[in-house]
Amino acid sequence: MSPERENHDQEQEIKPAKSEKEIQAKAEKPIKEKAEKPEKPDKEIEVKEKTEKPEKAEKQVKEKREKPEQEAKPVHKMVVSSSPHMFADTSIPKIMWTVNLTLLPAVLFAVYHFGLPAFKTLLAGALSAVIFEAATQKFMKKPITVKDGSAFLCGLLLAMCLPPAVPLFIPIVGSFIAIVVAKHAFGGLGYNIFNPAHIGRAALMVSWPVLMTTWTTMQTVVDTTTSATPLNILKMQGYEALIQTFGSNSELYKALFVGFRNGSIGETSVILLALGGLFLIYKRYIDWVVPVTMIATVGILTWLFGPQGWGSGDPLFHMMAGGLIIGAFFMATDMVTTPITRKGKLIFAAGAGALTVLIRLVGGYPEGVCYSILLMNCVTPLIDRYIQPALYGRK
Repeated sequence: MSPERENHDQEQEIKPAKSEKEIQAKAEKPIKEKAEKPEKPDKEIEVKEKTEKPEKAEKQVKEKREKPEQEAKPVHKMVVSSSPHMFADTSIPKIMWTVNLTLLPAVLFAVYHFGLPAFKTLLAGALSAVIFEAATQKFMKKPITVKDGSAFLCGLLLAMCLPPAVPLFIPIVGSFIAIVVAKHAFGGLGYNIFNPAHIGRAALMVSWPVLMTTWTTMQTVVDTTTSATPLNILKMQGYEALIQTFGSNSELYKALFVGFRNGSIGETSVILLALGGLFLIYKRYIDWVVPVTMIATVGILTWLFGPQGWGSGDPLFHMMAGGLIIGAFFMATDMVTTPITRKGKLIFAAGAGALTVLIRLVGGYPEGVCYSILLMNCVTPLIDRYIQPALYGRK
């Protein structure tokens, strides 16, 4: 080994090791430098951003205000509901006022046939129903919906089920019972169990039976003066007396079809009521199954159980007499008090027709349409429970 190399190794051995204090000071030096350096405060940045945001928002608001209203884009609302998605250009006011208009021809004919008393009765029934509807909704702090036409229709149908010359308090009391008791006591439109107009008529019949069965005096084609309805004559005097009153079967059918006979205001002209009902079927506001089934049931059963025995009845007379036409087209088709499914509607209409025949032929009243529909209203929830619609997409 050379002497120079040995000297170098000795120098390295002689150098003293670094002290612990020097090592610690060297480690703490960068930390102190970092602490001494002034950092940019984050709070100042946040304050700047906060101050800038309201300024931007104010600018955006000013720009929107300065833009003309024509540039504003229309807002399209998206309605989310469960499938299936179907669109129908119908509403409650549209349906109700359409039904009112279909009754107008029969109303005008009744005013022509019975005169001013019929007009007063119709006006009192319709207007009082609208007033009671508005007063009840205001009292219950609900939105007033008299413009939808449902109250007007209820009062009009009630008045059409009354004799033409009743005192004016009769349709007013009947409208009160129909609107306040039979409709709003159950929750309003869509919640009533019974047909309100028929509830009003039934209550009036129980309270004032004499006034409700007093008819106007009219003269038939054979110069016979009568103050009874065709069903009253049949019930009290028999079928032969009915034919003698009108002269012949053809004259009887003609009087029933056109409307020149005694009865309630709305049970006179079969042709006008049927035309109105057919228009509602065309518009699909009512199902044809209900009126056809109810009228056909009355015709078949009255033919089978005739006065002279099996198959000796007069079905044509029974199908046009009384309030069957107005009841089948305008009351048994009520959307709220009738079943949902077509099969349920078939059962409802057949039951109403059978009860009508039972009351006419066996019961004490000459007419049974009102009570038959009310009795079937009681069965509607049971029908809907056991005859339910099929699930969508399944047979």
